[in-house]
Amino acid sequence: MGYKSLAHCAKDLEKHGMLLRIKDEVDPNLEMAEIHRRFFESGGPALLFENVKGSPFPALSNLYGTFDRTRFLFRNELEKVQKIIELKIDPIQLIKKPSRYLLSPFHALSGLPRKARFSRPIAFGKTSIDQLPQVKSWPDDGGAFVTLPQVFSMGPDSKDIMKSNLGMYRIQLSGNDYSMNEEIGLHYQLHRGIGVHHKAYNNSSEAFKVSIFVGGPPSNAFSAIMPLPENLSELTFAGLLNGRPFRYFQQDGYTLSADADFCITGTVLKDKKKMEGPFGDHLGYYSLAHEFPVMKVDNVYHRKDAIWHFTVVGRPPAEDSSFGYLIHELVKELAPQEFPGLIDVNAVDAAGVHPLLLAIGSERYMPFREQKPEELLTIANHLLGKGQTSLAKYLFIADQADDPSLDTHDVRKYFHHLLERIDLSRDLHFQTKTTIDTLDYSGEGWNQGSKVVVACCGAPKRTLKASLPSNLKLPAGFSNPQFVQKGILALQSPSYNDRKTALNDIEQLKAALSADDFEHIPMIVLTEDASFLCQTLNNFVWVTFTRSNPSYDLHGLDSFYDNKHWGCRSLIIDARVKPHHAPPLIVDKKVSQQVDKLFRKGGSLYGSISSKT
Repeated sequence: MGYKSLAHCAKDLEKHGMLLRIKDEVDPNLEMAEIHRRFFESGGPALLFENVKGSPFPALSNLYGTFDRTRFLFRNELEKVQKIIELKIDPIQLIKKPSRYLLSPFHALSGLPRKARFSRPIAFGKTSIDQLPQVKSWPDDGGAFVTLPQVFSMGPDSKDIMKSNLGMYRIQLSGNDYSMNEEIGLHYQLHRGIGVHHKAYNNSSEAFKVSIFVGGPPSNAFSAIMPLPENLSELTFAGLLNGRPFRYFQQDGYTLSADADFCITGTVLKDKKKMEGPFGDHLGYYSLAHEFPVMKVDNVYHRKDAIWHFTVVGRPPAEDSSFGYLIHELVKELAPQEFPGLIDVNAVDAAGVHPLLLAIGSERYMPFREQKPEELLTIANHLLGKGQTSLAKYLFIADQADDPSLDTHDVRKYFHHLLERIDLSRDLHFQTKTTIDTLDYSGEGWNQGSKVVVACCGAPKRTLKASLPSNLKLPAGFSNPQFVQKGILALQSPSYNDRKTALNDIEQLKAALSADDFEHIPMIVLTEDASFLCQTLNNFVWVTFTRSNPSYDLHGLDSFYDNKHWGCRSLIIDARVKPHHAPPLIVDKKVSQQVDKLFRKGGSLYGSISSKT
């Protein structure tokens, strides 16, 4: 059987040496987040903050801080869930391999949510919003946020728990114009199931009642973020992954999780919005303040041994990177079923997930002649037309037949393979004035930007090099050329002040560079700090793909238009910071120094990890 509560999980981790109790009083205003980041970066244990300033409740973070610990949390059920997914892909396997799958149907049934008839631990006590740990992670955050919420909703007139939605939507507890203890902010983005319910309630006379769960078994939080098919309930998946059914009950017209540590109930107000944010988010920048729905708070329940569960997001990798890792492990076999011809896909975590998608497919349309991307484009359009992959901004796709060992998670090798083969005059395909990730501010407006599909197949067309032309003379303002790897050059460039000046900079650069000389360097990235961009591969993907909008920021040597198709010989990506971009996340120096003292003074943090100054 799985975990019964977050406290049960914490005790198990402590028993196995995977949890550190922090007894010092720690301020939830920036200090807890700074401690969390240091332990995450060092591969440290889960953290139980026993003395949270201003709150009677302890708090736990870094639960999913390493891939190994994430697998440990679900060690007893992971293989069973994978088998159930395999049967979803191909049910006939139950007949072909009965010994492997014989128990899978029973395991699937055991995951169904169950009404808790005799035990209601969540209703042990009531508290108020201001008594919850007011965790603020970054200096310019608009207030305190719930960073691992499980937001439960049902449609109007619906009593069917299997048709509910459980999603991880950002909740702002304080700050801005919210009335403390009475109102909280509800932020959700494109392609989120709660939007369907919200629209249905707007067209009905019913009140839109929502429950927000915090804590409980680790599977509950993971299920809230798991991209599931329409016919598979998040509650069922939570039960499967925990080896114990998701337990719930009704109270005062709300559905409550019987195993959660906290449950906030309230009503989403019709036709009322307030400014939510800023919030330091998982792209490594602040998501700025925008108007979002307001939830009027009804009650805040907590269990007897309640532990507040939180994480700290920021530039990846961060703790939530483990969610992406586990999702990939569980659904990688589903990809060919959902997207015919697709072999592998990687929403690159270090680039903020949605800005960069690497894919491998099968090019089989015309095997009797010279290969060019055809089926690959069909697969790419399918990816951009379905679910979360539709938010991809840069989608690179290659043919598996060209190198069966190609792996989307080996980013360096993948780019080398693609840049050897790409025909830049043919293989760039744009979508302009379309939707992009809500958190991506590189486009023309909120949720507005462009996409590009870059496809390649066939034999190599060039030999990539990491050497500059001997006669290279850069125009004024451009300097410090450095290679990320063979074929990818970073150029330190003038600061971006306005589009007219920026385009003039690029025209001067294009005039100074010969396309013939750069045949072996098909990608040039413009940045304010070439040394930083080239320092690590993660820096390259983060700077390049979060700070550029394809239709605005892709330029090229010997570029041309042919019946609205754009191409070039060497690609120039303008990845400079633009005036409309959201600011990057920077740690508060004073808070960092305060945390240094905590590590030095001999308290429960002393000697845990080396201090970072």
